[in-house]
Amino acid sequence: MILVHGRGGAAADMIGLAKELHTTGVAYLAPSAANHTWYPSSFLAPIQQNEPDISSGLRVLAGLFHTLAAHGIPHGRVLILGFSQGACLSLEFAARHARRYAGVIGLSGGLIGPPGTPRAYEGMLDGTPVFLGCSDVDPHIPLDRVHESADVCRRLGASVDERIYPGMGHTINADELEAVRALLK
Repeated sequence: MILVHGRGGAAADMIGLAKELHTTGVAYLAPSAANHTWYPSSFLAPIQQNEPDISSGLRVLAGLFHTLAAHGIPHGRVLILGFSQGACLSLEFAARHARRYAGVIGLSGGLIGPPGTPRAYEGMLDGTPVFLGCSDVDPHIPLDRVHESADVCRRLGASVDERIYPGMGHTINADELEAVRALLK
């Protein structure tokens, strides 16, 4: 499982999250972004405003998948989970590199780009389980973007579980952790 931290976070935060999952037999990889951010502006800003950082973050994820494949672990056995900015980067990676994954988990995130961004991704997620969990009042993630991201993943052939939590804020809850545990099984 690849765990991608949010803005201001670090790899250690995501390893802490992994410990809360109480799983065995799972290897966790958690990359760290330079200066604790994958890209400088909001994920809703024009994409060029966040370049070259978005592309750099996507290359980090691609490199991890390449390394795993070189060690005999195919994409179909790897889950990618991100929180906040890490969820945005993870979802964008999966859409841009659509194929069968063990799972894609976006906790408080959505696809990158301003409203109206074309979503003409190539490839198919081929039944990949995608879990999207977010608050209906998240101050950083508009609910419309969560719905759009779920729709795009469905169009790419994913099996999407979208859960909106009333009044939760920008955090991770016990139901989301249980959903992640279920995907790990």
